[in-house]
Amino acid sequence: MAFAVLFITAPLVSCQDRIITVKELPATAQSFIREYFPDSSVLFAKKDRELTKTTYEVTLQDGTEIDFNAKGEWDKVDCKRSAVPSQLIPAIIAEYVETSFPGQVIVKIDKEPNGVDIELGNDLELKFNKNGKLIDIDD
Repeated sequence: MAFAVLFITAPLVSCQDRIITVKELPATAQSFIREYFPDSSVLFAKKDRELTKTTYEVTLQDGTEIDFNAKGEWDKVDCKRSAVPSQLIPAIIAEYVETSFPGQVIVKIDKEPNGVDIELGNDLELKFNKNGKLIDIDD
């Protein structure tokens, strides 16, 4: 019985989420925020430590949420209702959205192991493979 309790609770004990200062973010993440969101300050930052990885979550004053990996490289940018900085969007995806959904802006971009997921201002979600080819649409 004691072994079962230890087995079940061990993963919970090893995970640590804590609020951190901006200076505790990896330098790459700090630079990213300064470069792409110079007009918005950090509301709070959180470091998530799991058994096999560390990630960072940042929320800006304007509501934008950014997820970073352990190296400080961005994984997801969610600008809620405003446009994701255009420099973060692969050109082939930006062209597809501009042609197929004129007037729509990309409000969220999420790097996935097999490609990129985006969300448009009209809540339409598009999935692209690594080559930028559309593979799924979810409304």
